[in-house]
Amino acid sequence: MPGGFVPVVAPPAMSAADVTLLRRAEELLARVWVPGRHEVATALRAADGSVHTGVHVEGSCRRSSICAEGVALGTARAAGVVLTDIDCVVSVLVKPAGVFRLIAPCGVCRELLSDYSPQATVWIVRAGADEAIAVPAIHLLPEKTRRRW
Repeated sequence: MPGGFVPVVAPPAMSAADVTLLRRAEELLARVWVPGRHEVATALRAADGSVHTGVHVEGSCRRSSICAEGVALGTARAAGVVLTDIDCVVSVLVKPAGVFRLIAPCGVCRELLSDYSPQATVWIVRAGADEAIAVPAIHLLPEKTRRRW
């Protein structure tokens, strides 16, 4: 792996297509990682099979930061993907000590994913356990109010 980072051990339940997303996120982050600035990458797949990526952009006041999931969604939309056609989302973090970890989206990104791609599969690590599972984006926010666009 570029940069000498340790890759995530793919969960046994992760399909080959989803492992490909995981590796794309890792490859992107290995290429652009800067401590404190670019520490998370996301890869997502649309129903047509296209893959779109995004990297976290940290701002000095935190509020100006942009998460990798939002960047990846914007990249997909700019490529012409209808965001309800997002099939799967995988995000990775590269710390501590140069080890990639599969991570769940933050609260804001859970909101974005459940608004735009409620049926997308999102890989997360179950809270309180070290177990990676796939859940529909809409399940990331219990009792989520569905927005009417």
